[in-house]
Amino acid sequence: MKRDFHAPGRSAVYGTRGMAATSMPIATFTALEMLQRGGNALDAAIAAVAVLGVVEPQSTGIGGDCFCLYAPAGTGRVIAMNGSGRAPAASTPEALRSRQVGTLEPTSAHVVTIPTAVSGWELLNKTYGRKELDELLRPAIRCAEEGWPVHARVAADWATAAGKLRGNEASARRFLVDGEAPRIGHRFVQPELGRTLRAIGTKGARGFYEGEVAADMVATLRALGGLHTEEDFARSLRGAEFVEPIKTAWRGMEVYQCPPNGSGLHVLQLLGILEGFETPEAGPISAERYHRHIEAARLAYRDRDAFLADPAQVDVPVEALTDPAYLAALRGLISDERAMKLLPPAGGSDLAKHKDTVYLCVVDEEGNACSFINSLFESFGSGILAEKSGVMLHNRGYGFRLQEGHPNCIAPDKRPMHTIIPGMVMKDGEAIMPYGVMGGHFQPMGQTLFLTNHFEFGLDVQEAIDCPRLFPSPAKGVVEVERNIPSTVLDRLSRLGHEVALIDKPHGGGQAIFIDRKAGLLVGGSDPRKDGCALGF
Repeated sequence: MKRDFHAPGRSAVYGTRGMAATSMPIATFTALEMLQRGGNALDAAIAAVAVLGVVEPQSTGIGGDCFCLYAPAGTGRVIAMNGSGRAPAASTPEALRSRQVGTLEPTSAHVVTIPTAVSGWELLNKTYGRKELDELLRPAIRCAEEGWPVHARVAADWATAAGKLRGNEASARRFLVDGEAPRIGHRFVQPELGRTLRAIGTKGARGFYEGEVAADMVATLRALGGLHTEEDFARSLRGAEFVEPIKTAWRGMEVYQCPPNGSGLHVLQLLGILEGFETPEAGPISAERYHRHIEAARLAYRDRDAFLADPAQVDVPVEALTDPAYLAALRGLISDERAMKLLPPAGGSDLAKHKDTVYLCVVDEEGNACSFINSLFESFGSGILAEKSGVMLHNRGYGFRLQEGHPNCIAPDKRPMHTIIPGMVMKDGEAIMPYGVMGGHFQPMGQTLFLTNHFEFGLDVQEAIDCPRLFPSPAKGVVEVERNIPSTVLDRLSRLGHEVALIDKPHGGGQAIFIDRKAGLLVGGSDPRKDGCALGF
């Protein structure tokens, strides 16, 4: 497709020696700066995500979790790292019921699992990085201590979350200005977070999981009824771990994902279901294409809610769920003439709507490729601020259930079902695209929309990110659509039996870098739904 230069939009970004794509310009700049100072793609990614935790505080931070896929050049390998946290050792359904907890609430201390992002950063840095962690954190420290202007999408998200922040005294003091969310351009300063980042730079992850910072987080949570202990945090010093990635062959390539407890396996399911259809002649913005994607997603998310959990404590049948024969059977349930009224039973969902996350990708001159995602889950996570240390705590444990016998029932040291999923595409033993799409539960849907936009329908990287999105919400039972999908397409979807509803904010945000090894080019894209950009040199 040729870009219409009369229409608003942006072109794909080209480079030859290095490239980064993130959801904030200062984070993209930080990544490139680290590459130019001799760091590799992983160094650049950690430096950038630390900055994002300061300047995009509603989405991410050291009080959250992370996942990473890293493809070291020349190895033919993809390294997967799980940096998701576990429930406190005392967290059982019985213990919560004894405290009159009948349901898990998103702003409760009980949904704060032990944040494991910092453990993940240190593990990746020590294993594959070139720069010391202290150097990687300096740009984030500068942004925290000197302040950074609030950007437009950040301001909009902040305003939406203002009610949550008012519900916590510390958050209201530190994250509201005269009781309201800061406006666009406000220079937001976080000295306490700066000190904590300095402690991590000096002491490594111990500066977070032991000592004053850990004590502050534990005291904050216990004051709100939490079951957390300093021992829980100390055990999480080595909480992040390398895991074996999962993958599927697709259109002459291999698509890699982190394994459960993340939801990457559902990307593989969706690709397998959709690959059996002929490409719709009407293109990517057509009722036929969207209908098939909606129906495939309904089936994949049904499986997610029935089976996805912590594989250390529950058997998650990844091979069975991604078996080509099983996916072919699911494909056979999809009719181009009508939407399924009822799905074959596999499990229900009481999960909440879209969440906040940051995704970034970096490729360096050697061809190392990093796909990295870091999240607080909901906007500002739990809304609980450990004020002395400046750590906003996530609410990833909201993905647990209290339903005993369910695979995702809360349990001691258990990881909840996770939505954040970095992606990597390989071909002939080489990385050709680190990519990701943010948006909580939307992510498997978003990733597969992007991948098919680019590799099946032929849109360039930026066009594939820009393309209008929709999502069959498991929680609401409606198809949530962005405003720029043509009315004729929405009308056809309605007549096929889908209940469509416009959403206030667009679905997620994404970044990707295509590595054209024959031409010696890097081609990047960054989502206009966020404030960021892709840059190369």
